[in-house]
Amino acid sequence: MTFFIAMFVFFMMFIFKYIDDFVGKGLSFSILSELFFYFSLTTIPMALPLAILLSSLMTFGNLGEHYELTAMKSAGFSLQKIMTPLIYSSIIIAIGAFYFSNNILPFTNLKAGSLLYDVRESKPALLFKEGVFNNSLDGFSIRVGKKEYDGKTLREILIYDHRDMQGNNIVLAAKSGKMEETADKMYLVLTLKDGVSYKELPSNNSKDINRRPMIRDKFQERIINFDLSEFKMSRTNEDLFKNNYQMLNILQLRQTIDSLNKKLEKRKINFTKQLKQSYYAKSFNLLATSDTTNKNKNDSISFSQYSIGQQLSIIEIATNTVRSAKAYSESIWDEQETEEYSKLKYQVEWHRKFTLSIACIVLFFIGAPLGAIIRKGGLGMPVVISVVFFIIFHILSITGEKLAKEGEIPVYQGMWLATAILLPIGVFLTYKATTDSSLFDSNAYVERLKKIFSFMQRPSSNS
Repeated sequence: MTFFIAMFVFFMMFIFKYIDDFVGKGLSFSILSELFFYFSLTTIPMALPLAILLSSLMTFGNLGEHYELTAMKSAGFSLQKIMTPLIYSSIIIAIGAFYFSNNILPFTNLKAGSLLYDVRESKPALLFKEGVFNNSLDGFSIRVGKKEYDGKTLREILIYDHRDMQGNNIVLAAKSGKMEETADKMYLVLTLKDGVSYKELPSNNSKDINRRPMIRDKFQERIINFDLSEFKMSRTNEDLFKNNYQMLNILQLRQTIDSLNKKLEKRKINFTKQLKQSYYAKSFNLLATSDTTNKNKNDSISFSQYSIGQQLSIIEIATNTVRSAKAYSESIWDEQETEEYSKLKYQVEWHRKFTLSIACIVLFFIGAPLGAIIRKGGLGMPVVISVVFFIIFHILSITGEKLAKEGEIPVYQGMWLATAILLPIGVFLTYKATTDSSLFDSNAYVERLKKIFSFMQRPSSNS
């Protein structure tokens, strides 16, 4: 139950995020069902840890609230032994979560990502509003004065034809018309009745460009066909998305990371060679002056021995060489940063396959002892506590992932940050629950405060 509640919450977050991309597209029920199905599956890695946290807290909260934990402990069962079957269940769920993240989720991300891309790139459905110009059809601007209740009959139609790219040189006006789609939904047939068309022709007189001939044509009926193929959603080849880091499993991610490491190392070696060959070791030998022709080739020549013109040439060549070397170095640096950032994203995704599975076990060791301590079941207090701990887990995960992608900390530290912080908390809570600690008992803290204040107010032995 808690799993499907968590899935529903995360799925609604997806709906609110992309609702603008769905509205007005005229998408069929099958397309929407397929899209929602795939995206509901993508919420499982996030919904599963929250579901385990909430369900374990509710389970042990109910056991504690109805004194069933007390009865089992009085019969000689320790809390660890009571938790053992659920620990095994959590481990099995974590293994299943890892299998899902590694084998099923990449395929699901590929399907969901490619379908969402096609939906977002598709044009809105062709809808005519009364009194508003519609420019959705390429080359036409259409205004409808009134639409009848059948949705097909139109009144006071005005059409500007821009297909010749010469402005508003063709205008059609009709008192009424009928709009229908063909059986294959590929063309819109607009039948105009009782109208007139105006066509402005280019002027033949170059001296008077403001006076142009015009053709006016009255008609009783005219049929115009509009191509609707551009409004139909076309499916993009999924091979274009297969190399995305979210579409790969662990082996593919490892292969990609190794390839990027080799590529980066090769670029560094080539950069050093290119810099030495083209810039660093470039010779600036100029024509020797008459004063230096008798000198041995191995003798060093001072810069001041060259003429003013040769000195200026040397400075210009050196400046151009340094400028070219700087531009080359900056371009290589930009490429290197791009590749490094791409490698970090693949490494983050590789660690994510494990962290979400381990989170199921860690959050169980938080939820189960918390339920045994607070002794409250149902969807009241457990939901509040679960949401608080999950928000902490989510914030730590996002923060660590962001720092890892920016290269501020190593990737393994950023991706395992939430687990490293919450695991000691789970161990501490398990210890407190085992020793029947009154961790959330307000009376215990009040008694301790009273003892502290009474000790501070006790008169000293000297007085």
